Amino acid sequence: MDALLRFSRAVDGLNAWVGKYAIWLIMGSTVISAVNALVRYTFNTSSNGFLEIQWYLFAWSFLIAAGFTLLNREHVRIDVINSRLPKRVQIWIDIVGFAFFLTPVCLLVLFYGVPVLMEKYASGEMSGNPGGLIRWPVWLAIPAGFVLLMLQGWSELIKRVAFLNGRGPDPTLKAGEKSAEEELAEILRQREAAKAAPASH
Repeated sequence: MDALLRFSRAVDGLNAWVGKYAIWLIMGSTVISAVNALVRYTFNTSSNGFLEIQWYLFAWSFLIAAGFTLLNREHVRIDVINSRLPKRVQIWIDIVGFAFFLTPVCLLVLFYGVPVLMEKYASGEMSGNPGGLIRWPVWLAIPAGFVLLMLQGWSELIKRVAFLNGRGPDPTLKAGEKSAEEELAEILRQREAAKAAPASH
């Protein structure tokens, strides 16, 4: 279990690092968009390459940040029913989801996506638009993003198994978020402090 937890921490660190710098891809896309608009309206000229690099960068930022999103529990969830269930049931639902849904979907995308990437790399396929870009760099974002997402799914799976075995903290809480027990303890401490304050005067 210790080796798995070390693997989990390494994956968390990798996706945290990727997420930290993925924002620069959006920044680059924004700057290119602004420069392209300025050149187009000032000099009445433009290039499809400028337009395509924008969605290349956006695709990269969206795909490679998927693992970071999962790490920080910012992905879309429907918690209306799940939040009412006991904690161990919630954990088991996550385990089933990561093992039997997320992992197979990621493997399926890689199974079909990698050959397409290799084909586009080998052929040197270019955009059909005049002045467009070579295609394989944007297709590379698909396997890169889904590998990071799958690894993070495995990390989350390990953390949940560790929690069930008493080897780790509650993995369903976001960073800095307090559990219900911690919130109750904090409320009780505040009440005790409030009662003690008048007595001290």
